[in-house]
Amino acid sequence: MKKILFTICFLICATAFSQILSSSIEKKTLALGETNLFIIKIVNLTGQNVSAAAKDELLPFHFEEIKDSIGVNTHSYERKIEFAVYEEGKFTIPELEFKVGDRILKTIPYEIEVVNTAKKGDQINDIMKNKEVKLETADYWQLYKWYVLAALALIALIIVTIIFIKWGRKKKSSPVVATNQTLKELDSLKKKKYIEEGNYRSFYVELIDISRKFITRQYHLPADVLLTDDLIQLMKKNNTISQENEKVVEEVFLRGDLVKFAKTFPDKETMEKDFTEIREFVKRSSKDLEFENLRKDV
Repeated sequence: MKKILFTICFLICATAFSQILSSSIEKKTLALGETNLFIIKIVNLTGQNVSAAAKDELLPFHFEEIKDSIGVNTHSYERKIEFAVYEEGKFTIPELEFKVGDRILKTIPYEIEVVNTAKKGDQINDIMKNKEVKLETADYWQLYKWYVLAALALIALIIVTIIFIKWGRKKKSSPVVATNQTLKELDSLKKKKYIEEGNYRSFYVELIDISRKFITRQYHLPADVLLTDDLIQLMKKNNTISQENEKVVEEVFLRGDLVKFAKTFPDKETMEKDFTEIREFVKRSSKDLEFENLRKDV
């Protein structure tokens, strides 16, 4: 009997002093551009710190955050996010991680359906009847002159582009220039001090964007339009990039995707390591191209 009472008391105390996370969504169905409210609460903090995605960066891409307010005291944490969606369809707010002390708490996922409330076939009535007006040649010129000028400018641009492609020398497309340009972009990223400030989301977004543009220029792979999984599969199939460099790209890009959707929170050491490895990958890229040229010659 004493053991049973002891067990019950232990469970009551554990429940009373453990952190409890709850979340709620105001509406599951929205009209285009209609605002919605997403609330996350954590109680029983007992003075522990709460770590989560930065302000205005908690929700995925399609959710336009309008207001992100955070209230914290020694006992509770509350985050209210007003958002809107400007595309039709079904969108998911995935599990979101909140680190309380050494514990990781997760919200439940929510599915939001966004509909267009305008009905097909709605009749639009004119306030006044249309009047017929006779136009002269000068009137037509005033109406369409900008279209004509734009068409002439477009034709001129096409001619200049053809001349440049046919006779111009693309000096900036050389591997050395692409490498140096990317190294300068990485140095600029380093100066923004995202790592020192712990702004991991902005850091990985810019790091991967720089890397994608570099892979597109240097290896002529469509890295700027492919999803991460498709890019990794293409690199392994293409064999242009060495296995060492493939491994660096795969690890950093996959971690960047997890950071983007608030599924992982990398520390400063990890961010420094990923930055250094991408920088070394850029420097080593010329060896990949030399090997590829030798293989083509053989």
